[in-house]
Amino acid sequence: MDDHPKEHCGLFGIFGLDNPVSTIYRGLFSLQHRGQEGAGIVVADGTDVRSIKGLGLVSEVINKRSAEALKGHLGIGHVRYSTTGSTRIQNVQPLVVECTDGIWAVAHNGNLVNAGSLRRMYQDAGAIFQTSTDSEILVHLLADPMYRRRPQRVARALGELKGAYCFLIMTKDCLMAARDPLGFRPLSIGRLGDAWVVASETCALEQTGAKFERDVRPGELIVIDKSGLHSIALVPEAPTDRLAQCVFEMVYFARPDSNVFGHSVHQVRVQYGMRLAQEYPVEADIVIPIPDSGSSAALGYSRASGIPLDYGFIRNHYVGRTFIMPLQEDRAEGVDLKLSVMPQVVRGKRVVVVDDSIVRGTTARRRVERLREAGAKEIHMRVSCPPIAHPCFYGIDFPTKSELIGGARNVEEIRKFLGADSVGYLSLEGLFLPFGQHKGFCSACFTGNYPVDPGGIKSKQDLEFTTQELRLMPTPTKME
Repeated sequence: MDDHPKEHCGLFGIFGLDNPVSTIYRGLFSLQHRGQEGAGIVVADGTDVRSIKGLGLVSEVINKRSAEALKGHLGIGHVRYSTTGSTRIQNVQPLVVECTDGIWAVAHNGNLVNAGSLRRMYQDAGAIFQTSTDSEILVHLLADPMYRRRPQRVARALGELKGAYCFLIMTKDCLMAARDPLGFRPLSIGRLGDAWVVASETCALEQTGAKFERDVRPGELIVIDKSGLHSIALVPEAPTDRLAQCVFEMVYFARPDSNVFGHSVHQVRVQYGMRLAQEYPVEADIVIPIPDSGSSAALGYSRASGIPLDYGFIRNHYVGRTFIMPLQEDRAEGVDLKLSVMPQVVRGKRVVVVDDSIVRGTTARRRVERLREAGAKEIHMRVSCPPIAHPCFYGIDFPTKSELIGGARNVEEIRKFLGADSVGYLSLEGLFLPFGQHKGFCSACFTGNYPVDPGGIKSKQDLEFTTQELRLMPTPTKME
């Protein structure tokens, strides 16, 4: 991944397990690739709700001493990157608020395209927002006493939202999970003994020993309480070809050992690489991946082409995914620290470099330069998705169209900018080949066809909010 896009968050929730904090911790740890800016856990025991959150990695925020205070039998956790809202402790989730009927905790993955209009409506009515995230909109909707029964109130509130969302919502005695009607983001249900588990990816179920049961259906609200799991349809179930599942989850974001939207991420990426070898063959000596997200596609390219796979880049695993670093300068420095070239592997060789995607192009150009310096004879870039030419408004922080190399240049101009001998992008047809159809997936970042009207939003800046100057509530360690 070149100049990695920043993406939403990771969710993990559990109901029916005594002292679940260690399980939530392991689940969040396995979802750390989805966000490294902040982490939080909220746990309840039927009477009290306790929480801890902070900026940084899961291992930096939650330690043994703080975890010992989180007693209960249900809880939710969240790892975050700020697709909307700045890097502030108040924006770290789960958000915990007190309403007239008790404590609510909310964790969100995605972006709401109508958050701005809803926020202005509440502010005009005198409401005060304590964060600059779009997620807080749901909190204000939940506080509306129009419906007293909680599932009915949650269903009504979710019906006001437009865009991409997966939510975990918790009270002192109930866990709820919801997915938007178009199914942009993945959310799965598992069982851990008698306990229920909900997670953004199946890799988190595997990590915690939970058995996958099924995905939360698009447009479904799951309610889990002492009487069991109950399903509420927010909207009539849409046919699969009417959905807008984010295909970029398959290209880059999801962990390769996850099953997303019913497909093995690793196997899909291998097929992408095999298709790339058919669409853009080249005479070369070795195939090398950009680790780690390009590894599966490179394996596929090697298999289909017969060109040996080798490791021309070695990754320092103590450096996190650079897409979640908030500043471009930090991302550039992180990339320099993250990958080292193996001169003995590439010297004098014709090299095929397989990456999952190219965003701005600056990082890819730097890597081509380093391969040249290491003695590579030829460098052929192969990218396992089409050119990213349009911004995303559903939870991926792609830049504006003018900043995207695929939006500002054609393929030959990209080749010259990178300094490569050739560049080949996977075709749109190849992108959907593993699924057997084009329908049912969102590919707006490649095509510009947005399944939900962005409503005049043109860039990430249009999704940013500011907070009033007010005394913000401190992060609670215990709330009764």
